Amino acid sequence: MKLNPVALSVFIFFFLLITVLGFVAARWRRGNLNELAEWGLAGRRFGTVVTWFLLGGDLYTAYTFVAVPGAVFAQGALGFFAVPYTVLVYPIIFILMPKFWSVCKEHGYVTAADFVRGRFGSKGLGLAVAFTGILATLPYIALQLFGIEVAIQVLGFPVEISLIVAFLILAAYTYTSGLRAPAMIAMVKDIMVLIVVFVAIIYIPIRLGGFAHIFAAAGAYVKANKAAFPSFVGITLTPKFFLAYSTLALGSAFALFLYPHALTSVLSSNSREVVKRNTALLPIYSLMLGLLALLGYMALALPKPPATGNGAVVTLISSLFPTWFAGFALAAISIGALVPAAVMSIAAANLFTRNIYKEYFRPNATTQEEAQVAKLVSLVVKLGALLFILFVPTAQIIQFQLLGGVWIIQTLPPVFIGLFTNWFNRWALLIGWAAGMIVGTLMAFAGIISGTAKVLSSVYALGGILMYAAVWSVLLNIILCIVLTPIFEAIGAKRGTDETSASDYEAPLVEPKEVGREALG
Repeated sequence: MKLNPVALSVFIFFFLLITVLGFVAARWRRGNLNELAEWGLAGRRFGTVVTWFLLGGDLYTAYTFVAVPGAVFAQGALGFFAVPYTVLVYPIIFILMPKFWSVCKEHGYVTAADFVRGRFGSKGLGLAVAFTGILATLPYIALQLFGIEVAIQVLGFPVEISLIVAFLILAAYTYTSGLRAPAMIAMVKDIMVLIVVFVAIIYIPIRLGGFAHIFAAAGAYVKANKAAFPSFVGITLTPKFFLAYSTLALGSAFALFLYPHALTSVLSSNSREVVKRNTALLPIYSLMLGLLALLGYMALALPKPPATGNGAVVTLISSLFPTWFAGFALAAISIGALVPAAVMSIAAANLFTRNIYKEYFRPNATTQEEAQVAKLVSLVVKLGALLFILFVPTAQIIQFQLLGGVWIIQTLPPVFIGLFTNWFNRWALLIGWAAGMIVGTLMAFAGIISGTAKVLSSVYALGGILMYAAVWSVLLNIILCIVLTPIFEAIGAKRGTDETSASDYEAPLVEPKEVGREALG
């Protein structure tokens, strides 16, 4: 359904607004953007409010607006795994992220690979973490670009031209402003998203006859069109899928803050207290995610539901809202995709520059050279993400995020467990990582290749037990690390030198208090 010029005008206005903000951000909290720490981490100066908006804008993305409702539309109750996953993640990061921030601040680490390289004294292990971070980021950026695509399709823009324009805008302000751009835009984006969510959750049920009618109509439509919903598990979850649901939530929770973009946002904070404070505030977004997931059922209750789940939310918007608000909502979706895409490309560029380029090609590179390489690599990363859209099936776009989770969770032993102990031998960690990557990738692609998957293809059945492929593979990874470490120790395989100390992971005895504007921004 094509929208009228009113919706187009509203959409273009907000898109131009955030574009201007992206370039203006270069002057915000001005620093030398020719240095990597300033361009890629904004000088580690963000306070509570800015960090909250940045993390929210970074973690609640096109995945939230497009992928989760789409999964609920196509899969039913299984798609709601995203709600408990975001509930589980905050206690995890409350324990882990302050330690990570402290040790990175103490040693000037910019990436997780920097930390692993220092903790285990292994360039190879640092390279593995960097490679995994970049690889896992590509499908996540692709998901953001897909979110922009489904929005502009409804507006009637030529998709190819629009994606190129969006790519150029994103590339330009990321290149010039670094992390400051998505941080400033996130404040506008989050407000827009919250408005859309709360209007939608009140207005749409009224238009569709209430929640009781929505659930009844959704179930009836799926029942009448079984052939079109081969992987629908039911409006409510059956015992057969309890373990799959639980492991999707648990695996996603442990994977989320291993992603480079999440860690980059954490490291941009100005103190570990800001990090802890945000773990208490971010659950506000979990309520929003639960409400958005319900939009998948609402799309099924429409008189004419969309052909696929990927179009669930945009179909609701274009069908039920006044055209001016539809333009606003579609702009929120597109901006909600641009913000995380910018942070993701910056984070991936930091990894390449610090842990591949400087480590292996230019050990004596200056900070200015690092920043320049990172800016160029951020452009290449975005291009790589486009290849995922071109060559990986998008029938259920949530698969992009789940596939990234399978890969990034393999860095859990050296990064998360490494915050507490360096007991693992570096060679055991490398072998565990390699085995997890290979097995997890094969499991994740098994359903796509065979074409026979009846549930999310990242859920794999082994011995009749359905679990998220990320959980299967990281369990193998951890077991190998535990078993192989004493073996390598016995044969005399050398450990690397740990350049960190126990005190690096804890708060200083007297931590500077945040005051005034620094506390907020």
